[in-house]
Amino acid sequence: MAGNLPVGEVDSYPRAVPSRPGLTALDSTSPLAMRLAFLTHEPYFPPSGGGSAEAIYLIRELVRRGHEVHLFCPIFPDWESIAATQGIHIHPFTRWPMGRYTPHRNLKYLLYPLALAQHAHQTLKSLRRSTVPEFRFDAILSQHTISAVAAGLLRGHWKVPIILNFLDYLTGFMETWPAVFTRSGLVPWLNRYERSLPQRFNAEGVMTVSAPLAERFQATGYPANRIRVIQYGYDASLFRPHPETAADPTNSQRPVVVMHGSFDTHHLGPIARDALLHLHARRPDLRFRFLGKETPALLQLAQAVRAAAPGIPLEMTGFIPYHQMAEALGGASVGMVPYEESQGVHCAFVAKAVEYLGCGIPCVSTPLENLSRYFADEPAIRFSGWTGQSFAENVLAILALPATERRALGLSAAARVAAHLDWNVIATHATDFIEQQAGLPKSSCQAAGPV
Repeated sequence: MAGNLPVGEVDSYPRAVPSRPGLTALDSTSPLAMRLAFLTHEPYFPPSGGGSAEAIYLIRELVRRGHEVHLFCPIFPDWESIAATQGIHIHPFTRWPMGRYTPHRNLKYLLYPLALAQHAHQTLKSLRRSTVPEFRFDAILSQHTISAVAAGLLRGHWKVPIILNFLDYLTGFMETWPAVFTRSGLVPWLNRYERSLPQRFNAEGVMTVSAPLAERFQATGYPANRIRVIQYGYDASLFRPHPETAADPTNSQRPVVVMHGSFDTHHLGPIARDALLHLHARRPDLRFRFLGKETPALLQLAQAVRAAAPGIPLEMTGFIPYHQMAEALGGASVGMVPYEESQGVHCAFVAKAVEYLGCGIPCVSTPLENLSRYFADEPAIRFSGWTGQSFAENVLAILALPATERRALGLSAAARVAAHLDWNVIATHATDFIEQQAGLPKSSCQAAGPV
């Protein structure tokens, strides 16, 4: 690959990297530990929504099993101390800022795969100069579609297995973009390209956030036996029922309808606007609270709703760190997932819904394909139609339940998601699959002890 990186962009860790290449690099822990290149387009810490939390728990499990993790990601504050604390090697990308709210994000996303691949390849050359010429990675793991492209580019140079982890159907969300873009014909082409990536790069393994997304990859001819649906998780030690959660607040307070996390265009469209107005008209006592960064989409929604209903009690808190979000959700009566329809949302495993249920908060969602399939028998989550009025009626139905009944629904749902969707469970299943598809014999999986 062409291109040289400025000196400051390659972190060689000459004293920290083991002196022997390949699977024996960490033989003091396990003779079959891997040296893994972990690629992502998101700053590693702190999590910023959109699936970024998963990387922390997945890397923790990989390190626990004795694997040597080299993280290639955009630079973020205090990355050196994070690397030391978590026992990993971080090689920060610094050619331009990256992140969920970076200016000109879409353009940077398009340019990032090639730039990340160049950065990783130059870093490997530097590591070979500073350690031994035979230094190599045993496998590449990518997070999200953008880094999957980089992994495919690197595969041709490194000749190692690649495992692609798709936490969403990225281009599927573009169906809700402005018509001037969606009518250009570019969106269907991008959809096909994204679905082709596993087959195009002959990936050894693919992990997906949902069964619907797995089915879309299978439809391209990619083998089903190389796909593992791992879902999307949450931290059950953080998101747990609050004493007031899933029940009306005290008589001196008004019920709170809440939405949290990331707020993009497809999160807050006509359905969300109409639902808020309908709810306010039917229940003027309701408060509406949005916990998360005040994005253009959220500000536009607030402006439209306040113009139509000047007295509506709409609260916006601004950004809340991941580890503080559960506390901020405390006391909420109902959670909202009013997403507009697209292939992207149908393939998503919406973190908002999982975290509401983890906190024991009943919630309402539009009829997203994956959520409605996975939670088909879960009474704590209701699925509306594709209109704001239908959404609002389902919120009102939950609020109409006796407080004790809603509390019981919430607690039951919290126990269910804790058993199946806690990050420790997700990370264990994912790491099993990574080890298997990277070529480790089954007898070696989970053989390594703590680092």
